[in-house]
Amino acid sequence: MEKILILDFGGQYNQLIARRVRECSVYCEVRPYTMTMAEIRAFAPMGIIFTGGPNSVYLPDAPSVDPEIFRLGVPILGICYGCQLMAQSLGGLVTAAQADSAREFGKTETFFDTGCSLFYGIPEKSITWMSHGDYMAQVPPGFALVGHTDACPNVAIADEARRFYGVQFHPEVNHTEFGAQMLHNFLYRICLVHGTWKMGDFCQQTIASLRRQIGDGRVLLALSGGVDSSVLAALLAEAIGQNLTCVFVDHGCMRKNEGDEIAAAFARWPVHFVRVDAADRFLEKLAGVTDPQQKRRIIGAEFGFVFRDEAERFGITGSDFLAQGTIYPDVIESGKGGADVIKSHHNRLLPPEVVARFKGILEPLDLLFKDEVRQLGRELGLPEELVTRQPFPGPGLAIRIIGEVTQQKLEILREADFIFREEIAAANLADSMSQYFAVLTNTRSVGVMGDGRTYDYALALRSVTTSDFMTADWSRIPYDVLDRISIRIVNEVKGINRIVYDITSKPPATIEWE
Repeated sequence: MEKILILDFGGQYNQLIARRVRECSVYCEVRPYTMTMAEIRAFAPMGIIFTGGPNSVYLPDAPSVDPEIFRLGVPILGICYGCQLMAQSLGGLVTAAQADSAREFGKTETFFDTGCSLFYGIPEKSITWMSHGDYMAQVPPGFALVGHTDACPNVAIADEARRFYGVQFHPEVNHTEFGAQMLHNFLYRICLVHGTWKMGDFCQQTIASLRRQIGDGRVLLALSGGVDSSVLAALLAEAIGQNLTCVFVDHGCMRKNEGDEIAAAFARWPVHFVRVDAADRFLEKLAGVTDPQQKRRIIGAEFGFVFRDEAERFGITGSDFLAQGTIYPDVIESGKGGADVIKSHHNRLLPPEVVARFKGILEPLDLLFKDEVRQLGRELGLPEELVTRQPFPGPGLAIRIIGEVTQQKLEILREADFIFREEIAAANLADSMSQYFAVLTNTRSVGVMGDGRTYDYALALRSVTTSDFMTADWSRIPYDVLDRISIRIVNEVKGINRIVYDITSKPPATIEWE
C-alpha cells in the first residue's frame, strides 16, 4: 500500500496536512517526530512531511530528527518549522528574524518559481498563509530559492536532485490559495503515488480493528445525537451489534426540542438507546460558575459520573469500554502533542476514577475532521439529514451563555436561537453555512420598547463556513435576513433588546465564543 509519513512537531494544523493528503486518495499516518529510524524504515513511506510547530530550531531542546532520515532516498517536504529544521539539519542557518518586516503572519502575497516541481501548474503569484517569526539566514548547500515575498527572499527552497522541499507558509490551510495543488504535486509528481486509498478502506479497517480490540466485551457509547457520536454509533453497531449501549445524557443545556428529536431519531435504530434526564444535577454544579474552562471541566466530569452510574445500572463491568465521538479538532484544541490548549473539550475531561472504571476509552474518530466523519457516515449508510446536521458542542448552551448559566438564561437563549435557525431555514441558507447559532452575552444595554426604557441582554449571532473546522470564515448573511431575525428576536423574546453579528474569522477567533 502507498503510504505517506507525517512527522508531528506540535503545530496546530498538523492533522490538517493528513486530511489534505487523504483528500488526494493517498493513505497517510501522523506519527511523533521521535519515531525511530527502524520504525520509519518498517513503515516504508513513499514520502515524508515534516509539520509545523511552536518551537525554534536553534534552541537547545528543540525537536529534531535523526540525520539518517535525509539518506533514505525518500522525498521530504518541510512545512514552516519543518522547513527550518530541514535547513538547519542540512547545513543552513536559522535565526530569529532581526526585523519585524522579516516576520510574517497571515495572508501574504507570494511569488513562485513555477519551474519547481512543487509549484507546477500554479500561478507565479498568489496568496499564502504565513506564520513564522524565524528566518533562514543561510540556505543549505544544494538548495535553490523557489519562492519569495516582498519581506522575505526565501519562503520556499528546493533541492530537486534529492527531492527535498521546504516552505515557510502553510499549504494545508484554505487561506493558501493553491496549497492543495502544491501538496498534490508533492504526492503525484515528486513521490510518484497513484492514489488508491478511499474512505471505504478506513471504514472497513476501523470496523475490523474495533472487533479485535473489543472482542466479546460490551461498549457504552456517550451519545450526544450529533454527527460524530451518531457516526460512531453506526460504526460500533456494525462492529459489535447488540453489545453496544448508547447513552444520551440530557444535561438541560440542549436547544429547543432537541432532546425529544434525538430520542425520536434513535427510537428507529436497532440499537439499545437510553435517555438520561440529568438537567438538575448539571445545573446545580454550574451554579455561580462564570469561567468557560471551569464550565467545561464541570460538564466533562459530570458526564463521566453519569456514564459511570449508567454502566453500573446496565451491568457494564471493568472489562468493558466507554466510547466517545471525539474528532481531531477536539483533540488539537485540547492541547494534543505539545500544541497550546485553546479550549478543553468535555471528552477530554473525564475524571480519572471514571476512566479507571472501564477497560479503555475508544475514540476511533480522533484523527478525522468533520467533513471526513460525514463521509464515513455516508459509507455506513446513515440518512443524509443526520450526516449533514450542524455541529453542537457537548456542553451545549452552557458555553453559549457568557457568564453564569441559569434556567432563565437558558430559556431566553433557546427561544432566540430557535428563531435564528428558523429564519435561516426559511431563507434557504442553511446548506451554505457550516455552523450557525446564537450567543447570550453577559452585556446589558439600554433600549426603548413601547416608549419605555429597557435594560436587557445583547444577543450575538454567529455563522461560519468551513470544510474542516480548523479554520473558518464568517458567513455573509443578506441584510434583509439579518433584519428579519433581529426584529423577530427583539419582539418575541423577552430579555433581549439588542442584536449584534460576529464577523470574525477563525483564526484569530474560535467558532464558539467560549
